[in-house]
Amino acid sequence: MDIKILRDDIDQFDRQILDLLNKRAQVVLKIGELKNKNNMQVYDPSREERVFRRLEELNQGPFPNGAIRPVFREIMSASLSLERPMQVAYLGPKATFTHLACLQKFGLSANFLPVRSIEDVFLEVERDAANFGVVPVENSLEGIVNHTLDMFVDSDLNIWSEILVKISLCLLSKSSKISDITKIYSHRQAIAQARRWLRENVSNLEFIEVASTAEAAEEAASDPKAAAIASEMAAKLYNLNILKNGIEDSVNNFTRFLIISKGLCPRSGCDKTSIMFSIKDRLGALYTMLKPFSNYQVNLTKIESRPSKKKAWEYIFYIDVEGHMEDEKVKSAINELKEQCLYLKILGSYPQGKRT
Repeated sequence: MDIKILRDDIDQFDRQILDLLNKRAQVVLKIGELKNKNNMQVYDPSREERVFRRLEELNQGPFPNGAIRPVFREIMSASLSLERPMQVAYLGPKATFTHLACLQKFGLSANFLPVRSIEDVFLEVERDAANFGVVPVENSLEGIVNHTLDMFVDSDLNIWSEILVKISLCLLSKSSKISDITKIYSHRQAIAQARRWLRENVSNLEFIEVASTAEAAEEAASDPKAAAIASEMAAKLYNLNILKNGIEDSVNNFTRFLIISKGLCPRSGCDKTSIMFSIKDRLGALYTMLKPFSNYQVNLTKIESRPSKKKAWEYIFYIDVEGHMEDEKVKSAINELKEQCLYLKILGSYPQGKRT
């Protein structure tokens, strides 16, 4: 078959897709009017997750299932921008993995506001300068981000969604040869996550810790004898060469990010609930606290403890459980737990993140 005929077919399909996108956008605008009238959030991650799952189930190929989320995320992102420009605060600067998480979740059409600290992310959302905030909460290798957990003690914001980002680290430089490098900049966690490769290949170099992988890339961009451990996105943004990619020690290196906002997220059908609570320090107290979840067959996926900072040796526990707070089993377990707590706060129920 002639290739021109096939390309003419593709052009016709593209026109049909564009026509359908515009028809879809017209419906989105009507939904936006109703949301504005009823003072509703523009972005609903539970609805988004249901759409993704439905499309993945309907897909019969050969279009790959793995491409459905990225393609439709950009369609949704552009559509949401028609309803109301969405402001998203995140732990900056640009080209950090938090920025990458923002793009992965909200697409290119959102307005992103980089801020200097996790506390500032919470502040921007609390004072309505941003609709949503994105903060890191844990890394699969390096563990929990304590400051993020501590912020929930006094904040009224809730968790609306989570994002799981695969961390792939690159060695970047203005130079094109590793032998030209005398020092390497990066965030301490990135250095720790590439410890084995660094020890085997560049252990004789000076390592300098900076506030973020993006700042490291900025430093490397101004000094041809310097390199940075950062993302591929940072290489593009700061016009750096990738001397070596995939230098992280583990292929299972993921960072979990939380989306925070006001209000509560509806059910998606595949949810997680986060809770924080404190208990009296007595023999078997923690076992007693966790027993309701066993009784109602609610699966715990995480438990962490942090000092309360209000009284010596008093701790606040953070747990993640499978299910939504409106599910009967989850609701019953939480109510039974609450009776035995000094303090209990539900941080939110939200769609479980997917590895991409």
